[in-house]
Amino acid sequence: MELRHLRYFIAVADELHFSRAAERLGISQPPLSQQIRDLEGMLGVRLLRRTNRRVELTDAGRVYLDDAREILARVDEAGDLARRAERGEIGELHVGFTQSTPLIARFPRAVRAFREAFPAVRLVLKEHNTLQQIERLLDGSQQVGLIRGTDLPPALVARKLVDDPLVAVLRADHPLAKGRRPRVRVEQLAAEPFVVFSRNAGTGVAAQVQAMCRHAGFAPRIAQEAGESATMVGLVAAGLGVAVLPQSMSQVHVEGVAYVPIDSPDAASALYLVHRRSDTSPLVKTFTQLMLKA
Repeated sequence: MELRHLRYFIAVADELHFSRAAERLGISQPPLSQQIRDLEGMLGVRLLRRTNRRVELTDAGRVYLDDAREILARVDEAGDLARRAERGEIGELHVGFTQSTPLIARFPRAVRAFREAFPAVRLVLKEHNTLQQIERLLDGSQQVGLIRGTDLPPALVARKLVDDPLVAVLRADHPLAKGRRPRVRVEQLAAEPFVVFSRNAGTGVAAQVQAMCRHAGFAPRIAQEAGESATMVGLVAAGLGVAVLPQSMSQVHVEGVAYVPIDSPDAASALYLVHRRSDTSPLVKTFTQLMLKA
């Protein structure tokens, strides 16, 4: 049985006239009559009662007509859904982001624009550190990642979204935080105790801070480790040391804390959008475009 059998039967059932049904379908009457006989033969029941004057549905035909209409409607609906999925209008998109990402204005703007433009897409947002996101991108459990700059495996491709340089997080009463527009050189932090990310935090910032200090000629003296950026800011406020975090974290206002720009090219940092190089999903393409434009 083919879908055309159902379409032919529905046309005859609607018109109750073979000639009009054939004209509606754009075929001649003899092939239409043969297709209906073939359908009845496959089903083993009579669907239509024919006389010289009229055509009418049998009881079996009336029951079959309802299901035939539903089947064709579902087929048409499936085709429409497939076309919408190909255009990136429906489906599910998994996006990961680091803790500081929502503090960058581009992210909430893009997410809001995506949700408004594609309300039928289920946008799944999950916070993960950079290393976790790379693993999830590789195993396919995440389609898009928003991460700090780090070395990526060849299977992933990155696009720079926005600069977000590193800043020194100091107590507001620290001498290096004084002045109208204070700036700090990396070597000025050499004698300071550092509050740093713990080794299992999985953030790309930790490696960058280590490299920045190394280039300035010293290894940071670690006084305290923490797993979250906001925790580190609180520990700085408590006087446990200084920290180095992305500038976007300056939107986390904690009494007694100052965010001071670092005067060094090593402090350059950025947020990147990452996805699998082989991913041709229209959802990934659309989300990427919105993030780049936001």
